[in-house]
Amino acid sequence: MDKSKVAIGFIVAGVLTVFFGTVLTFVGPIIIDDQVVKNTVIDPKNEMSYTMWKDVPVPFYMSVYFFNVLNPKEILDGEKPMVEQKGPYVYRKRIQKDNITFHANGTVSYREYRTYFFEPSMSSGNESDVVTIPNMLVLGAAVMMENMPFPVRLMMSATFKTFKEGTFLTKPVGELMWGYDSGLVDFLNKYLPGMLPTSGKFGLFADFNSSNTGLFTIHTGKDDIRKVHKVDSWNGLTELNYWRTPQCNMINGTAGQMWPPFMTRESTLPFYSPDACRSMELVYQRDGQMKGIPLYRYVAPKTLFANGTDYAPNEGFCPCRQSGLLNVSSCRHNSPVFISHPHFFNADPVLLDYVLGLNPTEDEHGLFIDIHPLTGVPLNVSIRLQLNLYMKRVSGITETGKISEVVMPMIWFEESGYIDGPILTTFHTNLVILPSVMEYMQYGFITLGLVTIVIAALVHHKVKVKLTHSMQAKKGDFYFIF
Repeated sequence: MDKSKVAIGFIVAGVLTVFFGTVLTFVGPIIIDDQVVKNTVIDPKNEMSYTMWKDVPVPFYMSVYFFNVLNPKEILDGEKPMVEQKGPYVYRKRIQKDNITFHANGTVSYREYRTYFFEPSMSSGNESDVVTIPNMLVLGAAVMMENMPFPVRLMMSATFKTFKEGTFLTKPVGELMWGYDSGLVDFLNKYLPGMLPTSGKFGLFADFNSSNTGLFTIHTGKDDIRKVHKVDSWNGLTELNYWRTPQCNMINGTAGQMWPPFMTRESTLPFYSPDACRSMELVYQRDGQMKGIPLYRYVAPKTLFANGTDYAPNEGFCPCRQSGLLNVSSCRHNSPVFISHPHFFNADPVLLDYVLGLNPTEDEHGLFIDIHPLTGVPLNVSIRLQLNLYMKRVSGITETGKISEVVMPMIWFEESGYIDGPILTTFHTNLVILPSVMEYMQYGFITLGLVTIVIAALVHHKVKVKLTHSMQAKKGDFYFIF
C-alpha cells in the first residue's frame, strides 16, 4: 500500500470535510430560518403550529382580586376609602377560534370564543365569599348625569331608592363576577335602552363568559412572513372611532397571541386589545431563559397609560386624569371607568394618597410577555390590569352623600399562561436542540477536517522524508560497489 497516496487521500477528504462544515455554517441558519417561516405561516398543513393557533393548548388562567371596601359609611361622609385585597379567585380560561375563513389576499378571519371555569383548588376563597365594592349602577350613573337638569337628577335618585340600590354593593363574588338580577337594570333596559352594556344580569364580567372578542381578520404570513398574525381589520374596521386622534384610533400589531418571527431587542410587541378598546405596545426589557429556551422579556413602558400632558401622543385618549389611568368611558357607554396597572403601579403617586390599602410592586403588579425571539411565540404571559370607577358627590343624587372625588379601584385581574408539557418538549427539541446539534455538527466537521488534514500532512511528510532517506541510502550503496 502506498502510504503517500493514502495520506493525500485523507488530506483531500479533510479539505472536503472543512468545506462541508464551512458551507453548513452558512446554509444551516438558512435551513433553520426556512423551517421557522414554513411552520409559522397560518396554514392547516402546519399541523402543530396551526393547532396551537386555532385551539390554544396552553392552560390559561384568570386570577381576580377584589378591593373589599372596609369603610363605606365613612366614605359617604367624605373620608378616604380604605380597602383590603381579597383573592385570588382563579378561573381556567378556554380559548377556541371558530368561523375560520381563509381569503385569497393572504388573510384569515375568525371569532375567538372564551369560556371561564372556576378553579377552587387554585383560589384562596370561594365564589360564595361576600365582598363590598362601589355600586357602578349608582355611582357611574351619578357622574354620567352630573350635567343633567336638577329635576332629572332628583328623579334618578328617587329611582335608585325605589329599586333599593345603595351606594355600595355587598354580594357574593360569583354574582359580582357573572351577574345578578337587578330591578333597576330591567327598568333602564326597558325605558332607556342602550344605556347599559348588558340586557340581562349585571356583573363585572357578565359579557366575558361564553363570548367572543369580535371578528378579527389577520395576515397568514403566506405572502410576507413579516406580516403574520398582524391585524388587517377588526369587525370590518381598519381604524377605531373611540378616540380623538388618528394615531390613537389606529389598529396596530397582532391580536395579542403570537408575533412575527425573527425578533431583535429593538423589536416591540404591538397588539390590539378589544377589551381595552385600543392598541398597546410593549418594549424589550431583558434576555432570559425558560427551561433552556432563550427568550426576550417585554414589559409595558411607563408611557402606556400616561396622560397627554406627560406624553403628548396620548392626548388623543383624553379627557385624561392623572398619569397611569386610561379613560375607557368612550367605549363603555360613557360610564366613568378607567383602566390602570394593579394598585396604580407606574401611575402618578397622588392616586395612592386618595385610597388606603394599596401597595404597588413590579413583581406582583407589572405585566410582561416572554417571547421566543426566533419564532415570535410567547412562552410565558402575565397580563395584569385594574378596573377603576371615578366617583364623586353629585348634587341631587343623595346616594353620593359627601363622597370625595376619587378614582376608586374595584378589582384587578391577571391573565396568565405558559407553555409546558409535550408542547414545550417539542418546542425545545425543534427549536433549541436541533439548531444546537446543527451548530455542533458544522464546527465538528470543520474541526475533524482540520485534524484530518494536519495528521495526513504529517504522515505524508514522514513518508516523503523516509522515502528520501531510503533513496539516498541506495545511492550510497551504488557508489560503494564501484
